[in-house]
Amino acid sequence: MLRCPRKRVETGAFMDSRQRDHFFKAVLAASSAIGLISSLDAAVAQPAANAVAYNIPAQPLTAALTAVAQRSGLRLAYSAALSAGRFAPALQGSFTPVQAIERLLAGTGLTYRFTNANTVTIEGPGATTATGAMPAGAIALDTIDVQGASNPNALIGNLPPVYAGGQVASGGQVGILGARNVMNTPFNQTSYTSKLIQDQQARSIADIAANDPSVRGSWSGSSYTDPLIIRGFATSNQDVALNGMYGVVPLYSVSPEFAERVEILKGPSALLNGLPPQGSIGGSVNIVPKRATDEPITQVTPAFFSRSQVGGHVDIGRRYGSSKEFGVRFNGVYRDGATAVDHQSREVGSSVFGLDYRGEAIRLSADLGYQKQHTQAPVRPTYVAAGLPVPAAPNATNNWAQPWTYVDTAETFGALRGEIDLSPDWTAFAAMGGRYTKAESLYIFTNTITNSAGNITQTTRFLPEEVNSNTQEIGLRGHFATGPVVHGVTLSASRMFSQFANNVANGPAIASNIYSPVIVAPISIARPDARKASEIEYSGLAVSDVLSILDERVQFIAGVRQQYAQSESFSTATGLQTDRYFKSALSPSFGLIVKPWENVSLYGNYIEGLQQGAIVGPAFANAGEIFPPYVSIQKEAGVKVDWGTLTTTISAFEIAQPSVITIIGTPLSSQKLDGELRNRGLEFNSFGQIVETVRVLGGVAFYDAVQVKTANAANDGKTVPGVPRMQLNLGLEWDTPFVPGLTVSGRMIYTSSQYIDAANTQSIPDWQRFDLGARYVFENEGKPITIRFNVQNVLDRNYWATAFSNFPSNHGLNMGVPRTFLLSTTFNF
Repeated sequence: MLRCPRKRVETGAFMDSRQRDHFFKAVLAASSAIGLISSLDAAVAQPAANAVAYNIPAQPLTAALTAVAQRSGLRLAYSAALSAGRFAPALQGSFTPVQAIERLLAGTGLTYRFTNANTVTIEGPGATTATGAMPAGAIALDTIDVQGASNPNALIGNLPPVYAGGQVASGGQVGILGARNVMNTPFNQTSYTSKLIQDQQARSIADIAANDPSVRGSWSGSSYTDPLIIRGFATSNQDVALNGMYGVVPLYSVSPEFAERVEILKGPSALLNGLPPQGSIGGSVNIVPKRATDEPITQVTPAFFSRSQVGGHVDIGRRYGSSKEFGVRFNGVYRDGATAVDHQSREVGSSVFGLDYRGEAIRLSADLGYQKQHTQAPVRPTYVAAGLPVPAAPNATNNWAQPWTYVDTAETFGALRGEIDLSPDWTAFAAMGGRYTKAESLYIFTNTITNSAGNITQTTRFLPEEVNSNTQEIGLRGHFATGPVVHGVTLSASRMFSQFANNVANGPAIASNIYSPVIVAPISIARPDARKASEIEYSGLAVSDVLSILDERVQFIAGVRQQYAQSESFSTATGLQTDRYFKSALSPSFGLIVKPWENVSLYGNYIEGLQQGAIVGPAFANAGEIFPPYVSIQKEAGVKVDWGTLTTTISAFEIAQPSVITIIGTPLSSQKLDGELRNRGLEFNSFGQIVETVRVLGGVAFYDAVQVKTANAANDGKTVPGVPRMQLNLGLEWDTPFVPGLTVSGRMIYTSSQYIDAANTQSIPDWQRFDLGARYVFENEGKPITIRFNVQNVLDRNYWATAFSNFPSNHGLNMGVPRTFLLSTTFNF
């Protein structure tokens, strides 16, 4: 095998001078802002002991305590087992925090005590001795630590509690609507926790999404990027948000170790999040970064992944100040070595600081990060010549990328967010963020299978890229009542700008084979510098109102966003502008929640998704015509049931996506915005604990994706390529009784067959994947140590996983992961 030295982006030992300037200026700005905010906080702080107006419906005790904490400013600490299965009465009127806690706990047998001026510990009968110490032989359970904000409108510090089982949260951020409990959200959303990320040893967003039956990774796990397919529609990795803001997190792939939550919302989200950079409509992904907790955190996790990836993760968190108002959290990741596929290696380094200040009326957070990734011999989609039956999948470890190809990325990113409570009912907020990406790629641009023997023609390409993005948001969120109706209103203005610089040099074609890859000597290819290619600016104004009556038993959500989309294209050869686009769209959305019982939510929504329209090219009769933003429409209805420690959701939806079709004419054809793809689906999801020692996560999704309007009706009624009829994910965890501290897990992933062409003449078969895992927790000098071992694709099956790519007219094949071993040990200090 020919060995070639790695080619890397020249970024210096850690980052280049431009990135250092970005990084250190962001650090300085964050430090200055924290100092300013802390000095202002005392001027607007509201005493926690004052009476506060409450309008909390009867509900499970955990949710009620969280609502009181958020409203009063108290911090509550209690065992999850104490609140499980208990319900609290409605709380309406003005009460001090102590009165509110007493009313919720009345009749439960639970007691409380103040451990400091703003922290309350809730305990069971006989939980402590007279001195406040735990009784002899008592075991400290996992504790829910609820950080109350002085206003329920807060986003900073308003993290929904972890649900039973610890893998999923009880709610998440829902864009403009703020943080909401899953039972009060008229959408299908799952918020995966940092515990799940760590226990499953996830290394990408796609690894986390492998738990969701509505989601699939659209590229191979052996690639350098990890876009998704949600509800049968492509979701670009560029459309991942940080605390609701696009254009901040790394562009190609995100190392998820710094995430406290990874939230996946199914369906379009124009009202909630605005226009995504790449216009994804099937769903959206949001990352909530980690924050320092009251208890110091020092974790070190060395890890090994097959074949010879070695590295580790460091997680350190501290709080400072008389009331622990200042927090610092650091997550550092490094790994390097050979992956599970042939002649491929990957090096990843990531450093992310999370800073926060939590006052009684003012809150501030900052995230500052740097991520660098080098992938040698990266895998890209493989296409099949028209009319050719799809060959059987080769060995999953085969890699027909040339060993001298590579993708290098270096990215600096950061975000600032601030909130100020103008009154107990109104909060103003502002946020800004940005990212600078520098990348260089020499890769196999396309692989095309030309015969049943697996011969392929490869095209080569050199591509340098630079991307500068920045985003801003400002708004007001508040509550008020008009008679029996309580309103939760949000006003928001946002803007995102990105400038893309690139250049392309194409190299010679290479002949190879997917079953017996042919290695050739490194090619000679031009290496041009990146030059400005395009700019985009998306801005918008949005307003929403959550109207609730009958103690939130009925909630109606209405909102509208005025979205503006502007873009310019430039010639990388001359620098001259070649195209300009400016259009706007008004996007309304509605949602409804009805709770016939406290633990049952019937919901429905109408929501739109927006994509920037196209400019008709010069080869058509209507050349230069500018299409308005494409408006995709989702209609969805479902039922959510919280069984106490297990939540289930059944949802039915329809998404209609417009598309451009070509109308044959003489002498020139024309293009018209009159095509349509329609996907109808039925989903069942579950998460939580079946019993105390058994956890479940997963579900099943059924799809009916049809091409409704196609050019000359040629493919009307045929299945949309890349969308299977059925997807199933089922994961189980069991705490074994015979070895205390030992947990075993298993997961099955199934995907039915998929067409790869619009005419439905080529397809790939269905496939199954089985994963197994185990972790063992024990103590050393009072500190827990956790050993984790996971195996992906334990049966080592070879299969084409998806028939999807970034090119809608030509759907590429992507291999499933080979059998992969993951081993790590977490030490707590």
